Amino acid sequence: MHKIRVWDLPLRLFHWLLAAAVIASLASGQLGGNLMVWHGRLGILIAGLLGFRLAWGLTGSTYARFASFVRGPAVIRAYLRGEWRGLGHNPLGALSVLGMLTILGLQTAGGLFANDDIAFQGPFYRLISKDTSDWIAGLHRKGFWLVLLLVGLHLMAIAYYLKVKKDNLVRPMLTGDKEMADSSYKPASGGGPLALLFALTVGIASAWGASGEWLPPPPPAPVEAPAW
Repeated sequence: MHKIRVWDLPLRLFHWLLAAAVIASLASGQLGGNLMVWHGRLGILIAGLLGFRLAWGLTGSTYARFASFVRGPAVIRAYLRGEWRGLGHNPLGALSVLGMLTILGLQTAGGLFANDDIAFQGPFYRLISKDTSDWIAGLHRKGFWLVLLLVGLHLMAIAYYLKVKKDNLVRPMLTGDKEMADSSYKPASGGGPLALLFALTVGIASAWGASGEWLPPPPPAPVEAPAW
């Protein structure tokens, strides 16, 4: 067996940070109360992580790039027939990645405009009407179950590959290396310091943009005249 580098360190850190942030966000959103402050902060963190991943998907190492695993229907059919061979995300795994990034992106964007009618207001709440915010908040609450479903399917897929196909998908995401009998596969390359700096910049900019810090401060509340 030969060890081949598949997942670079930035991608692995992103993966586990996103997993922790999503789980904590789901829990804090359900518990509510004072944890809603952290729920909002976690949403901003997730926005930054998603921005980083989109940039890293363009400039990262070989198997982190979207161009290496986003394929058309013909490749998916070949995979289902057992004719696909390769490293990194398989064609169905690629659909899972794209679906997860899309749903998390929409869920995070919705949270920026939502409110809970008690103490929480998203950073962009004052940009829209209260009725529109309430509508988005309703979608955001329903999106919780969709994210939970995707997480469950992701865990089920990992268990299936481990038990049925005898393919441990977790270990390479921890170590970065995958053991292969065929040594003809090339290890991941690219994703150097400049690419990492670019992706980090995009991630930080995404988090800052989601925080609403760039918005002008709200006008002061009108002062009521004293009743003499």
